[in-house]
Amino acid sequence: MSGVRLVERDYLILKEVDRWRVVTGKHICALCGFTGQRACDRRLCKLINAELLSRKRIIYGIPGIYSLTASSRRLINAPDRAEQIRIEQITHDIAVLDTAIYFNRKFGIAFSDMLTEKQLHQKDGFGVRKHRPDFVFTKDGNIFCVEVELTMKSKDRFSKNIISNFTDYYIQIWVVPDKHTNIAGFLSIMKEDYPNIKIIELEEVKNYDLE
Repeated sequence: MSGVRLVERDYLILKEVDRWRVVTGKHICALCGFTGQRACDRRLCKLINAELLSRKRIIYGIPGIYSLTASSRRLINAPDRAEQIRIEQITHDIAVLDTAIYFNRKFGIAFSDMLTEKQLHQKDGFGVRKHRPDFVFTKDGNIFCVEVELTMKSKDRFSKNIISNFTDYYIQIWVVPDKHTNIAGFLSIMKEDYPNIKIIELEEVKNYDLE
């Protein structure tokens, strides 16, 4: 690491990249409170040059994805093992972060009040593997969970996740492609027995553009 003097926001950038699975420059701009994308990109470039971040284009049409390096992992005491980006999950993981930013902008939920799926699994500890939502947040003393569901799971697995969320959280919010999909239809049926289900269409999330 050389050529850059780290400031508090740099550490925030590294920690946000660590806790979300897939992070683009637009996401970092929102997560870390930059006033504009250009200023954000300049800082990200400096962190890349200092070998604290890497940026890769993995799929055509999707912006470059930022990852920590071995040096930055040591710097913020992150696990040594790098997060494996699953190509088939990239669209989903981007939608998850878009949704987090939507809740921040529309409802004023602070990013510091959100815990990601990755963080929840870390809190569970090694050897424990249970269903965790994409992220959770606290509001008025209650814990809400958010699930982004873009493709239909098996009904058995889907039901188990809904029941688990009903037990563990005050409200379970499901973001679906639209309310005419099989996903939304199944959620509407399950809502009769599990009334804490709320459904949001992905289009509503996308209307809160990241620009």
